[in-house]
Amino acid sequence: MCAHTSQIQKVEKLEEQYNVKLSDENQRETFDEPHYHIIGFTHSQMLIIPQEKPSILAAATWGIAPEHKKVEELKDYYKEAAKFGGGINARSERAFDHFLYKQSIFSKRCIIPVSAFFEPHDHKGSKYPFVFKPKDKYFLSLAGIYTRIENKVTFAILTQEASPLFARIHNKKNRQPVIFNEEQVSQWLNDVLDQNDIEDLLKMKYDEDQLDYYPVSTDLFSPKVNSDVIEILDWVEYEEL
Repeated sequence: MCAHTSQIQKVEKLEEQYNVKLSDENQRETFDEPHYHIIGFTHSQMLIIPQEKPSILAAATWGIAPEHKKVEELKDYYKEAAKFGGGINARSERAFDHFLYKQSIFSKRCIIPVSAFFEPHDHKGSKYPFVFKPKDKYFLSLAGIYTRIENKVTFAILTQEASPLFARIHNKKNRQPVIFNEEQVSQWLNDVLDQNDIEDLLKMKYDEDQLDYYPVSTDLFSPKVNSDVIEILDWVEYEEL
């Protein structure tokens, strides 16, 4: 599961890397504020690039919900859905048969740009968080799907079976987010893809040489600590690892 991300760059950097524009200028100050640790289960607002209008950055709620829901029902829906993962992630292998995912996979795909994301490593029953960051760019492009509920957008990050690197790090779940390079981002947002095209993209593995990764503080998993601080991105050495 990919349930922890980071977005620390100004919106202008997003606009430059993806050749897009923020859809609502009134939100620029809000999204310019860095967030070093975003927790999926808080159903935070993040910026996505939607297939229906791939020239913009749109605000969306992390946690995909069915389109027949009403905005005022979302809080209760997320509370109930927590036992199923809260809509934070969507297994790519179920993209065409899951009752919710199949409504979005053909026409409501998206890119979720993040500065970094975190995954847990299990060692003798204890969890140690690792951060993954891009080496040469400001953002990693995570694949997602979304729904539109009245004036809100909700989304999930698509996951796939772990590559050798992620199997070593995320060794309990053996999953990873689907990460795209620049060419694949354009393909993912293309309206003309059929099921075979989409499936092929969902099987792609990101070039691991383009990633930096290292262990960070276990404060990341502590509900008693404010982990939305710049220090959460610092390298931490664990002798036992």
